[in-house]
Amino acid sequence: MKKIIVIGGLSAGPSAAAKARRENEQAEIILFEKGANISYATCGMPYAFSGIIETRERLMVVKPELLKNRFNVDVHLNEEIIKIDSNIKKVYSNKGSYDYDVLIFATGARSIVPPIENIKLASNWSTCRSMKDFDKITNEGLIGSSKNITIIGAGLIGVEVAENLKHAGKNVTLIEGASHILNMWQKKFANFGENILNNEGISVLTNTLVSKFNINEEGKILSLQTKDGKTVPTDFVILSTGIKPNTDLLLAEGAEAIDNGALKVNDAMETSIPDVFAAGDNVSIKNLQSKDYDYFPLGTHSNKGGRTAGANAMGRDVKFGGAYKTAIIKVFDYTLARTGMNATTLAQKEIPYKTVLSVVGSTPGYYPGQKDLVSEIYFCPKTKEIFGAELFGEVGVDKRIDVLSTAIYANLKITDLAQLDLAYAPPFSPAKDPIVVTGYITENILNNRSDQISVEALETWFENDFNKDYLLIDARTEEEYKKGTIPGAVNYPLDSLRDNVESIKSLNKDIIVFCQKGLRGYLAELILRNNDIAKVLNVAGGFKVWQMYSDQIEMPETAIEI
Repeated sequence: MKKIIVIGGLSAGPSAAAKARRENEQAEIILFEKGANISYATCGMPYAFSGIIETRERLMVVKPELLKNRFNVDVHLNEEIIKIDSNIKKVYSNKGSYDYDVLIFATGARSIVPPIENIKLASNWSTCRSMKDFDKITNEGLIGSSKNITIIGAGLIGVEVAENLKHAGKNVTLIEGASHILNMWQKKFANFGENILNNEGISVLTNTLVSKFNINEEGKILSLQTKDGKTVPTDFVILSTGIKPNTDLLLAEGAEAIDNGALKVNDAMETSIPDVFAAGDNVSIKNLQSKDYDYFPLGTHSNKGGRTAGANAMGRDVKFGGAYKTAIIKVFDYTLARTGMNATTLAQKEIPYKTVLSVVGSTPGYYPGQKDLVSEIYFCPKTKEIFGAELFGEVGVDKRIDVLSTAIYANLKITDLAQLDLAYAPPFSPAKDPIVVTGYITENILNNRSDQISVEALETWFENDFNKDYLLIDARTEEEYKKGTIPGAVNYPLDSLRDNVESIKSLNKDIIVFCQKGLRGYLAELILRNNDIAKVLNVAGGFKVWQMYSDQIEMPETAIEI
């Protein structure tokens, strides 16, 4: 009888054990978990802080009794495996030793605790990864006397916790050491999210490192000290500063790993050690785009990897090829999503790319409650291969990022997007879906009928006094213009632009044009191009994206006039 040992009971481990049982009814399957719980929803914890997930019990996805009774898995709780001898195929716990035929290593990862002065003496802080963490935050951080809560680390979990603690009535400070929150995204899109947090009353500090906890005699943190001299009063601190894979037991056996310690596994989830599989946040899988080993600590990959490991441990030939960094996050009423390689990654890898940005209604303008969807797609100018995308909006972000993720997997070109047969009805989409519109815009760019300039490039040009060479035209109405414009812009409303073409040409300058979202800017671009002005650029996303990205807004009385 085949004997399978699974180490780790969060997501990959139970998934592997259940799949192994479905493949082989006769095998002996033992699962070890060092804690008191298995298969709980760590990703759901932030939403339990606010009461969206109503009870702690709801976070328990699979109870040990179910794994035992339904799948005949021998679950050992509160039993930590402390040593593995892969030569003789034996594991050792704090209670005994066990032989195995196949080992599935699903130990996950642990929170990184930064070396902050006094952190070992302080009591009122916690990481946010385990049920033990959840209970401490609930019992101490959410009590009435804890009004000011500080979160250190503004990744996915940090931002989700910040939002939900604000919903719970807390005064929240979010501290991030990098230049922007949510560093998986481009700074522009991260700024969109940061603006939402600020508007909702969360104090966001970027480029800020915490150096010290100021504590009293009982070890209670009273405030934080930052390296740049700020003092932040606080009643409770939550750390969300990254994770480290729990792989020491297999590294000691010579298992291959990447720099952060995550185990290298092939598409069958096999490690470099014979008869040892691994899955979850402790492994490195292939990036389907770069073909390099990469790190994707997300529940989707943990479950797929666990299922694959469980099947192959029983002799099946199941493949999990890898991933390419698709992610999504809710920020109050808005959503940020991304997939594939963005501009930062492409620049680091020295891969030539172009971008196309659009701002399109996620539903028709005539249907009540239309919301804008901002999307930026990165693609190869030669092959038209889609490298990646980032999206922001209130409605329909999730389904569009999944379309683009699927397009990347299927090796579609960006010129294929306009041909997609996407679902249409007024409550869900305009007749020309935002993805289709982006395809049209790309076709215009590739056919040299249009050329975009990003708000990042425009901001850089401000520093170089671009007005010497360029005329910046605001093609919106006079009423829109009066409410604020991009610094240095001249107002030539689209509907009267043709009457001013000759005076514009007489300035002998190249043109940068913008409107509110991009469409009228494109029409203005065509008018100017068709009147023999060769160099015309349209600000991608128009004034809307500029306003979301930059705090440089000029009122018309201070704008340049001609």
